[in-house]
Amino acid sequence: MTDRSAKGLNNSDPATSGPSDIELATRRLAAALDGLESAVERRREADNAHDEMAAQIQALGNDRSRLAHELDGTLVRSRTLERTNREIAQRLDVAIDTIRSVIDSGEPA
Repeated sequence: MTDRSAKGLNNSDPATSGPSDIELATRRLAAALDGLESAVERRREADNAHDEMAAQIQALGNDRSRLAHELDGTLVRSRTLERTNREIAQRLDVAIDTIRSVIDSGEPA
């Protein structure tokens, strides 16, 4: 903030005891400028926060896309493993049935 004061602008009549109209106006102007500077600084901070939020949202979107792609790949792999597991289970069932039939018939293998 800028330190604004009415120093050096004392054009008041020595006979009057209060500040002149110019001094009062200068003080009001200084206060208004300080308020404006504060508002500009708050706006700048809000804009920076908005930019940071937009960057975070962009990063989250990128992460979401990457994770969706990885999930798709994992689902494909999982389905492949399930299919392979079913095939192996069927082959084991056939092998077990063959071994049982050989054992039950008493024939040498």
